[in-house]
Amino acid sequence: MGTVEFPLVVGVDGSDVGYAALDWAVDYAARHGLRLRLVYGSLWERYEGAVPSGLARPSGQVMAENVVAVAAERAGRRNPEASITTEVVAEDPVQALLECGREAAAVVTGSRGRGEIEGLLLGSVGLAVAARATCPVIVVRGDQAGLAGSHQRILLGVGGTETGDEAVRFAFREAEARGCALDAVRTWCRPAGERSDGPAATNEERAAAVLDGVLHEAEAAHAAVKVQHTTVEGPARSVLLQRSAAADLAVIGARRRRERFGLQLSRVAHTLLHHADCPVAVVPHVT
Repeated sequence: MGTVEFPLVVGVDGSDVGYAALDWAVDYAARHGLRLRLVYGSLWERYEGAVPSGLARPSGQVMAENVVAVAAERAGRRNPEASITTEVVAEDPVQALLECGREAAAVVTGSRGRGEIEGLLLGSVGLAVAARATCPVIVVRGDQAGLAGSHQRILLGVGGTETGDEAVRFAFREAEARGCALDAVRTWCRPAGERSDGPAATNEERAAAVLDGVLHEAEAAHAAVKVQHTTVEGPARSVLLQRSAAADLAVIGARRRRERFGLQLSRVAHTLLHHADCPVAVVPHVT
């Protein structure tokens, strides 16, 4: 028997932001040859209140069916060859996406929900899913250039224990599928008490050695991917946020400790999920 290929799970809610995430997900699925599974958590109204524009306020079930039907039609128009299934899950949206994510290649969500004010920070659904899912979670956000993939560059943040092999492999696969370059970045800082005009070579060399070691195996497996090894002095949050303006996707790892519950995201992840100029993929690894 062959290996079952997991689908790309997409959270849909009938919002404009949700539709932008759906469009992005359709293109992603096409690049990777994935089926699309469009999921609506039937209790989303509890969190976000508003009904999508253009729909009267029917019963919750009728509204849910309308939302997934419109989403499936839109996805089919964008890619007529896409394999699409829809599902209404009788759970709140976070739990629905977490459960579906157990058998998913990745979960895709928008950066805000229906009831959130324009310009507000990342919604509670996207943040909670990204912080708890056992599969990669992609929050679709950013400017038009980043959403359109016009930069031809994937950004990979290589940090400490948060960056597992899974995040590295994810970034290389995406760069290979897009036929674009990979910008792998590790930041470094001077030790406390060291003069700002003192020698920095040793710290930078250590960062470069770590970066080379982390990337070595994946570079051998994806020889066609052009990789830029970048070491930068400064806080990782600031450096990666700045470089996201020239990227089509930012990839970061997320350490999941088995004995811990609740949200498990680093400050770097929080910053990118709230402010990056491109979609952000959070790739977990369990320790």
